[in-house]
Amino acid sequence: MMVRLPVVAVVGRPNVGKSTLVNRIVGRREAIVEEHPGVTRDRKVMEAEWNGRTFTVVDTGGWLPTDDSLDRQVSAQAERAIGDADVVLFVVDAAVGATDEDARVAALLRGSRTPVLLVANKVDSASREADAWELTRLGLGDPWAVSALHGRQTGDLLDDVVRLLPAAGATEPTPALAPEPNVPAVAVVGRPNVGKSTLFNRLIGEERSVVHDLPGTTRDTIDTVVETAEGPLRFVDTAGMRRKSRIGEGAEYYSLVRALRAVDRSDTAILVIDASEGVTHQDQRLAERVDAAGSPVVIALNKWDVLDTEQRAAVQAQVGDRLAFLGYAPVLKISALTGRGVQKLLPALGQAIEEYHRRVPTRELNEVIQAAQAAHPAPGARVLYATQGAIDPPTFTLFANRTLPASYLRYLERKVREHFDFGPTPLKLRVRRRAG
Repeated sequence: MMVRLPVVAVVGRPNVGKSTLVNRIVGRREAIVEEHPGVTRDRKVMEAEWNGRTFTVVDTGGWLPTDDSLDRQVSAQAERAIGDADVVLFVVDAAVGATDEDARVAALLRGSRTPVLLVANKVDSASREADAWELTRLGLGDPWAVSALHGRQTGDLLDDVVRLLPAAGATEPTPALAPEPNVPAVAVVGRPNVGKSTLFNRLIGEERSVVHDLPGTTRDTIDTVVETAEGPLRFVDTAGMRRKSRIGEGAEYYSLVRALRAVDRSDTAILVIDASEGVTHQDQRLAERVDAAGSPVVIALNKWDVLDTEQRAAVQAQVGDRLAFLGYAPVLKISALTGRGVQKLLPALGQAIEEYHRRVPTRELNEVIQAAQAAHPAPGARVLYATQGAIDPPTFTLFANRTLPASYLRYLERKVREHFDFGPTPLKLRVRRRAG
């Protein structure tokens, strides 16, 4: 068992500087910051430390008091963060003053038993502090006049946050998971609006990412560690990955960077494809990028339940044609919305991760290579010796007297994969020339 870290939720309406404050608290640029409302839409959880106290910071999307369904979901995420918090930082733009939306949030917070600190942001100098004191009418006590962008007064604010946190060891214990570096990471990737967040929510068992039919809803990477039958897994929901030609500057560009970084750090990836649209050229490009990272891939054909027999046959043919380079990857037909077929994902992921870390005996490897050469010799070339030099993914070095054709390397890879039953993980074969 381990003690749950205290939780500090950062809330407020859009575009008041919540994510800038979060970045200031954690000491690095984790949350995406851009001068447009609604950039942060999901809850993003990060760890921070101040004066020897470690705590969790939750960055939330802003309250958007409209009838739009996406706005309602974003607001619900923020309200859920308040319910889980030990301290709430309510951020208001002092330069704008208290708006009707701020007043609605303040009314909700006044009814909460959780300690609330009113943060008057964008007070860049002492001459602007008068703007902050006008916010006392929100009924949440004296405001902290800070500038998250420049760091003004943020240290004093954090002193007060730490003072309000529960005493060390006072929070309820939670089941201990494996240390984070040892928890395999699973990146959920795909084009925008193919159902990644819906699948993510179903896998982790709660409404963590905002789900909506507007492309690009997830702007950042959101990750959650979950105990599964395959052991603890860290699922990472990534922003939709578009072609570079369709990506503008700002938040969408940084979302792509974060998504690619998440793929590079993950042990395996679920490539989500909208089966109702088939395997598009963009799906193919994204698959190539994921494959280049060297991680195992599980292909999830989402929305399979809405296809008829003829459409299903066409999509399967497209997978075989356009994703042939992922021939080792299992292809699962699912519906993230209804849950159909999703139960097959965890065993496939577990096998992929296990094979990703696998090492084989050198003697048996050389017996396989020699038998393959005896059955089908390479023209004018011969492998003298083979060894597995690395895992993640399994990487083999072949010492040969001459350069081996790419087609022959594929033949040897197939023989190694079949003999050792490597399953859904990529293999790498490297050739080093040696006289002999």
